[in-house]
Amino acid sequence: MKSASIANIKSQLNNGELNNKDIEELYKDSRKGVQALIKRYEKQQEKQVALEQAFIKMSTYENEAYRNGNHYIAGVDEVGRGPLAGPVVAAAVILPKDFYLLGINDSKKLSEEQRNTYSTYIKQHAIAYQISFVDNTIIDEINIYEASKQAMKQAISGLEPYPDHALIDAVPLEGLNCTYEAIIKGDAASVHIAAASILAKVARDNWMKELHEEYPVYGFNSNMGYGTKEHLQALENYGVTPYHRYSFAPVHKYPFTSSLKK
Repeated sequence: MKSASIANIKSQLNNGELNNKDIEELYKDSRKGVQALIKRYEKQQEKQVALEQAFIKMSTYENEAYRNGNHYIAGVDEVGRGPLAGPVVAAAVILPKDFYLLGINDSKKLSEEQRNTYSTYIKQHAIAYQISFVDNTIIDEINIYEASKQAMKQAISGLEPYPDHALIDAVPLEGLNCTYEAIIKGDAASVHIAAASILAKVARDNWMKELHEEYPVYGFNSNMGYGTKEHLQALENYGVTPYHRYSFAPVHKYPFTSSLKK
C-alpha cells in the first residue's frame, strides 16, 4: 500500500476495494494526503453506521407487526394540510419485508433531490402504492382534517393487495378492514410511513408546479401553496384562484379572480 499513489488509494477507498488489513496499513502511512483520506473515510463510516442504526430504529413498528403475524403492512401519510391553495394528498404504500433504503426519513427533512430519488426507488420496489388527491373544494366543504382522513382512506382502499395492518401518521382512521396504529410523528419513526410521506410530498409538489404554469404570479412552484410573503402579496394584488381554499384565513377576505391564466 505504501507504494500506491494517493489518487489510487482514494479510488480504492471510494470503491470499497480495501480490506481491514489494507486499512490498517494506511494508518501507518506517514503521507499527509493519505492521513486526510483516512480521516474522511472514518467520517463516512461513522455516517454509514448512523444511517444503518436509524433504519433499524425506524423498522421497530414494522418488525412488531410482522411478529404479530401480519404479512402486508401499509404506511400511510398525508401532506398539504397547511397551504392556502391546492389539494391535500395522501399516500399508502406496502413495502416488502426486505425493503432497505438508508437515509429514508420524514419527507420534510429531505432535500427535493433526495425526495425525488427516494420516490422513484420506493415505487420501483413497493409491493403496492396508491396516491390520493382531495381538492380544495372538498376541503372547504368538510374541513381540512376530514379531507385529510378522506384522502388517507382512499389511498388505503386503492391498495392491491389490501393491507393486514396499517401504520398511520398520527391520524386515527375508523372503518378500515385491517388493524392499524396511529403513530405520533410517524413519518420520522417508521420506514413505511416515511415512504408514504415521500410519495405524497413529491406527488403534491409536482401538482403544484403544474398549477404554477397556469397561475404563475402566486409562486406555486416554490411555495407549494403555503402562505409565503410572495403568495400573500399575490392574493392582495390579484385575488383568489379556483384552487385556493376559500375557508382558510386570510384567503376568504380576497375577491375571486379567473383572469390570470397564461
